[in-house]
Amino acid sequence: MRGKITIPLHLVAFCRDHTFTGLLFSQSAHAKKTHSIHSSGLWERTLYAKMEEKVTIGKGLYQPMQDQTVTPRKRNYKPFIITVSIVINVLVLVLSGMPGYQGDVPFDMHVLPMLNAIFNSFTFVFLLIAFIAIIKKKVNVHRGFIYAAFGSTSLFLMTYVTYHFLAESTSFGGPQWLAYIYYFILISHIVLAAAIVPLVLITVTRAWNMDYPKHRKIARWTMPLWLYVSLTGVLVYVLISPYY
Repeated sequence: MRGKITIPLHLVAFCRDHTFTGLLFSQSAHAKKTHSIHSSGLWERTLYAKMEEKVTIGKGLYQPMQDQTVTPRKRNYKPFIITVSIVINVLVLVLSGMPGYQGDVPFDMHVLPMLNAIFNSFTFVFLLIAFIAIIKKKVNVHRGFIYAAFGSTSLFLMTYVTYHFLAESTSFGGPQWLAYIYYFILISHIVLAAAIVPLVLITVTRAWNMDYPKHRKIARWTMPLWLYVSLTGVLVYVLISPYY
């Protein structure tokens, strides 16, 4: 036997004003003191129809969760990149023109260029492993060895600055034909080393901001140039070391 469901007028008005199901009752509640629905099945079907109509027509009132995702705010690393690039390049330029420290040094200064070459070798190996890792889609391995390359490059910079503060630049003393090769390698190394500082910083900070399309785009230039700079740093030491 079918029963009746009687809904008081004040409850109908509340549902109309405060709930989504008020759409079901708003057309007839103002004309009657009570609203009767003889079939719970009919009530449910009507409610679902109204809800579906509301979602379809009133798209502005209902937004799917995926449309409400919040994009993380990107940090502005430009001042950091510009400052670090200028400081490093100006420091290297100034030290290259200095006469060298005139006092006594309690250790053999020529061990520092050898350390430069060792750190450059580490950087080259770390970058090569990082490059192979990213080709194989091993992102965590790639990231780890990039940070390792940052560490060895930082150590190189420390020993390089220390040596050029303490000692004068050494002139190449080999045969003429080898001098052409040496100065070509040296000049290309110096120019690209100055350019690689901002390139590396831009590439890494784009990864930090999760801007991966732009990160990959610039990394295609940064990786081979960084590899070249680290490798030629070793070659420069090998060629000049007999004349220290």
